[in-house]
Amino acid sequence: MESYKKEFIDFMVSSGVLKFGDFTLKSGRKSPFFMNAGGYVYGSQLKKLGEYYAKAIYENFGTDFDVLFGPAYKGIPLAVSTVIAFDSLYGKQIRYSSNRKEAKDHGDAGIFLGAEIKSGDRVVIIEDVTTSGKSIQETFPVIKSRENEKGDITIKGLMVSLNRQEKGTGNKSALDEIWEVYGFPAKAIVTMGEVIEYLYNSPWGPEREIIINDDLKKALDKYYSMYGAE
Repeated sequence: MESYKKEFIDFMVSSGVLKFGDFTLKSGRKSPFFMNAGGYVYGSQLKKLGEYYAKAIYENFGTDFDVLFGPAYKGIPLAVSTVIAFDSLYGKQIRYSSNRKEAKDHGDAGIFLGAEIKSGDRVVIIEDVTTSGKSIQETFPVIKSRENEKGDITIKGLMVSLNRQEKGTGNKSALDEIWEVYGFPAKAIVTMGEVIEYLYNSPWGPEREIIINDDLKKALDKYYSMYGAE
């Protein structure tokens, strides 16, 4: 496994963003792990997070895009920290954009926050994690409504931090289904398989604790026997 992936897994765990236990997801699934990008609250964390995302986006989509769209609400700090990192690492000015949950009817009116998405723009979407694909079902119409109003807009792809490798609406992973349904690639910095491989019965951190022990591994195996993608 590449060293940057190990570093990112360490970063998620040490930041308290990747947790293990009993959780109910937005999709309604009961999961033995949970990833919440809202746990990144310090400037140093957001700086690192933006750099990880920027490097992954650069590796997968290059610099050939104009707007980084982060769906409200968690996508907003992700987009902001990543466009800052993109400028710092690659000298490329990328605009950030997001949506409001409710349209504003005064001042900076409308449903969009940040940059205006204009005709001809090439957009990369940024999210924390995609489990069943529900989030993109909400995001895609927001961007397409802009296309209907402004003209041609190209979605270059989606970048998430963690690929949970679970079924979407069928037997394929939600990220694979996004490609089939919406016609753009969906990528992740790391997969859950890589997380399990790295942490299972491996002493972690200064306390050399075992994050994924045999019992948790059994719970993960059971979860993926029900929801794992082909």
